[in-house]
Amino acid sequence: MSREGAIGRIERHFDDGGFFSELSRRVALRTESQEQGRGAELRRYLADEMMPALERAGFACRVLDNPEPGAGPFLLARRHEGDDLLTLLTYGHGDVVRGYDDQWLPGLSPWRLLEHDGRWYGRGAADNKGQHTINLAALEAVLAERGRLGFNVVLLLEMGEEAGSPGLRAFCEANRDLLRADVLIASDGPRLAPERPTLFMGARGVINFDLSVEMREGGHHSGNWGGLLANPGIVLAHALASITTASGEIRIQGWRPGEIPAAIREAIRELPVGQGENAPAIDVAWSEPGLSPAEKVLAWPSFEVLAFTCGTPGRPANAVPPTALAHCHLRLVPPLEPEEILPALRRHLDERGFSMVEIRPREAPMRPTRLLPDHPWVRWAASAIERTSTVPTAILPNLGGSLPNDVFAELLGLPTLWIPHSYASCSQHAPNEHVLPRLCRDALRIMAGVIWDLGEPGTPAREAG
Repeated sequence: MSREGAIGRIERHFDDGGFFSELSRRVALRTESQEQGRGAELRRYLADEMMPALERAGFACRVLDNPEPGAGPFLLARRHEGDDLLTLLTYGHGDVVRGYDDQWLPGLSPWRLLEHDGRWYGRGAADNKGQHTINLAALEAVLAERGRLGFNVVLLLEMGEEAGSPGLRAFCEANRDLLRADVLIASDGPRLAPERPTLFMGARGVINFDLSVEMREGGHHSGNWGGLLANPGIVLAHALASITTASGEIRIQGWRPGEIPAAIREAIRELPVGQGENAPAIDVAWSEPGLSPAEKVLAWPSFEVLAFTCGTPGRPANAVPPTALAHCHLRLVPPLEPEEILPALRRHLDERGFSMVEIRPREAPMRPTRLLPDHPWVRWAASAIERTSTVPTAILPNLGGSLPNDVFAELLGLPTLWIPHSYASCSQHAPNEHVLPRLCRDALRIMAGVIWDLGEPGTPAREAG
């Protein structure tokens, strides 16, 4: 009975095909939370796939309805070994983005895990079915080796993260007592580089919104009316252009966070970002001048125009169109508050003569969170990872992407540790989503070590007690 024995067990689980089989079953379930009519499949993932596996590992499980009408359910699972033991909260999501079935490489399908060219392809393989499958497999390996975990576990799986986690905050607020824990350890997002274990402690927030210009009913012939009617596409283009410079530097003062804290700058400034297979070349002159690439993506906000429509792009007509629409979002960092973002945009547009541009928020925003690298739990987790890995751990105060981490860090008041098992070029929200088998095997080994160490003396919660 040893740490090395638990790691050996998880290596055999991977090498014998057990992990691939588990992930194959889960990828096959079409859990697209962004599509209407998937409610039964979302519930089936929890009740038919996840509950039996967790119950075999000694968890008491319940599938609970979402307080948000029509949103995906939650699975709450608990394994209790002792009132005086540390309690781990872990999290994942079983829903996925749309499959885009007809856009995958020939011979591939989003709903079948297939090996091709040294990769495993399938929707959810990276985000997030593969990641929580790794963590649960590692937990089972420790149980098999030690006979117990040595700590308590609360597991929360949601089925709406890809739709903005509707109802998650309300669910957690209503179930605070059931979710009481000492620390959150979960997995989502990418490693800094495929071969480098990564630990991040928060995430940039995000607020999604639409900008629209509606001038009139119907289009009008451009020969008869061109030069007489304002073109909404041109108006909206100029409104968008006022938000940043031509090189992407944000102009709205309420969207600029001020100086990056020295501790954050020291932790991230020289970190390599944008690496990995098929990674695009970084545009070094884009965004805020004077910042390193790592500071731009981890410690500074970024504004994106996600889609822009005017007229009928597939079948353009010689007419002045009546409307224009842009889907946008802002990734934000502390101390920016989501509630202040759209009012600041409204003031900015009005001051520049764009009062005709309507601002419509979409799903609820995610708040930015971060934890400093000198936190005791961060030091403990980095040490646990490095006991297994020969590669130094990349430690990020927060991820560049967005997660509902504010629910765990602020509402539940937990130190939050995320150990990602994917990489930046995995196509997680696009056709051809995939994972790297070698990265999965490495992640299984690392998580078996981390879970083993949680059951040993020396964790911050035990030292505090």
